[in-house]
Amino acid sequence: MTNPLLSDWTTPFEIAPFDKISDADFAPAFEVALVEHKAEIAAIADASEPASFANTIEAMEVAGGALDKVLSVFFSVAGADSNPEREALQRAFSPKLAAHSAEISSNKALFGRIAAIWDARDSLDLNDEQQRVLMLTHRGFVRGGAALEGADDARMKEIKSRLAVLGTEFTQNLLADERSWFMELSEADLEGLPAFVVDAARAAGEEKGVEGPVVTLSRSLIVPFLQFSPRRDLRETAFAAWTARGANGGETDNREIAAETLALREERAKLLGYACFADFKLETEMAKQPATVRDLLMAVWDPAKAQAEADGAVLTEMMHSDGINGDLAPWDWRYYAEKRRKAEHDLDEATLKPYLQLDRMIEASFACATRLFGLQFKALDVPLYHEDCRAWEVTRDGAHVAVFIGDYFARGSKRSGAWCSAMRGQAKFPEVQGPVVINVCNFAKGDPALLSYDDARTLFHEFGHALHQMLSNVTYESVSGTSVARDFVELPSQLYEHWLEVPAVLAEFATHAETGAAMPSEMLKKVLGAANFDQGFATVEYVASALVDLAFHDGAAPSDPMAKQADVLAELGMPQAITMRHATPQFAHVFAGDGYSSGYYSYMWSEVMDADAFEAFEEAGDAFDKETAKALETHILSTGGTVEADALYKRFRGRLPGVDALLKGRGLAT
Repeated sequence: MTNPLLSDWTTPFEIAPFDKISDADFAPAFEVALVEHKAEIAAIADASEPASFANTIEAMEVAGGALDKVLSVFFSVAGADSNPEREALQRAFSPKLAAHSAEISSNKALFGRIAAIWDARDSLDLNDEQQRVLMLTHRGFVRGGAALEGADDARMKEIKSRLAVLGTEFTQNLLADERSWFMELSEADLEGLPAFVVDAARAAGEEKGVEGPVVTLSRSLIVPFLQFSPRRDLRETAFAAWTARGANGGETDNREIAAETLALREERAKLLGYACFADFKLETEMAKQPATVRDLLMAVWDPAKAQAEADGAVLTEMMHSDGINGDLAPWDWRYYAEKRRKAEHDLDEATLKPYLQLDRMIEASFACATRLFGLQFKALDVPLYHEDCRAWEVTRDGAHVAVFIGDYFARGSKRSGAWCSAMRGQAKFPEVQGPVVINVCNFAKGDPALLSYDDARTLFHEFGHALHQMLSNVTYESVSGTSVARDFVELPSQLYEHWLEVPAVLAEFATHAETGAAMPSEMLKKVLGAANFDQGFATVEYVASALVDLAFHDGAAPSDPMAKQADVLAELGMPQAITMRHATPQFAHVFAGDGYSSGYYSYMWSEVMDADAFEAFEEAGDAFDKETAKALETHILSTGGTVEADALYKRFRGRLPGVDALLKGRGLAT
């Protein structure tokens, strides 16, 4: 029987035929595709013809097509719908893929051909995008260790392989802890919880096979539980479990993995001639060096901490008024912040949430894309990897643009968080192909599914990433879509969040789940007026995480990351009632792979730009101004990584922004 992963996909828009793919198909398809890619690379490296852009760089762009198909399907399901077999496959694939990548990047014959083209670049008739692809390819090989020899070359391969294994183990340990823990609730324990939390707890109990409601470690359930449960003892138990993920001892403990990962990253950087891993990692980002990152984070930290401390004093008084003496604890903050929001803004999330239906918020995100960029969305009836998934064809002026897949609900088989990935990127070489883009979220199920305001922002955020993929208009897939500097990639996503706050958008799409009535104008004003509520807390928990990440990689790797984390927080004067958004043992952004290592600051760096970028629309007098939207697409969304990020932003805005717009946007400006 033909393996469906290796056959031609005759499905609509060549979407993976998920209904024909079984877990048993992955390993044999992976092995065949891996051998095929090795042969393709060998043919390029050992070619007798003199190296040219076409027979080397473009040939590398095409090579590995079968492997890309297999892995795009596998990693989509492994992250969003895992099971023991897929986890075992991931553990088996990771070191093989790392070794394969290291074999390519250390192929001396291949690097010799790339170097020859690079040295002759000024005499070649290459267009701007081709020059960019050549530069990125050459730089990637150098940074990957292609110039290393002998023992250093061998050690680099070992490091890459081990890091791949560690990243997989970290992710799977975290998922195991999140999946295994839950707290059963009696009917009495539900007292004080709004209906949407009760419904989510009952649905979670059904998924766990428990009679009755439970609290799990899914953010979409545990955060509202911490916000609304008047039972301080239950909040403390739930919070302790949430913050202990990856640090429970035994086989799923991530602390030693974090220490080994940091040591290997430092060794990798030094093999390449860098003083520390942060210097290596930031070289290709907009920030360029650790000091620049630290300056940005500290410029935000001081006003955020001051606001958080002032807010904490108010919340402590509220707690004392309830007859609870002592200090405000981390499991108290969200509960009293919610009570304060209701008192000061007359805004109760339990009253607000029925107006934020998932389906209506999806419609809103699509409608904004229609008004800004002329995109249209039509539901597709195609087999997908889980029954919760939905798909749409995206068109413009009748022409196909992309396929968009949404996977919105939390489940035990899905890792936590929210993300955007592309099963296929946009390209025009060797032939025109439209992207297949996936947004994955972890919202609580319901009938209908209701979102918190933070959930709605997450939906818009991830759709902003999707737009970056959909609107890409480049020749080579290696520089399409979100293939940009890490501290630039969050700009489109965070910028798109702003359209959720456009009054006309909420007025049209925030309709009550039962009555269908539009959100009352007074409530709309309160929602927008409270947009910056508790930003001291949100900013402190984020910036603390970013500063710990930077400290881990800027200088010698700490032998005890937990002690280093404690030292950094103590030096910052971290408010005792606030914890890091991601403590080290659950910091998947940093330890599940290299993506955000030394780079968690990227969200803040991009926010500096997104706050300034949205001001361009405000200056035009219309959040949907056609000329500004066209400029945004032309200079940022369509260009992928074909131009340096700072140059792209200057083309759009005429200058680089300062931190003032961010502080103003978060309500932290003094």
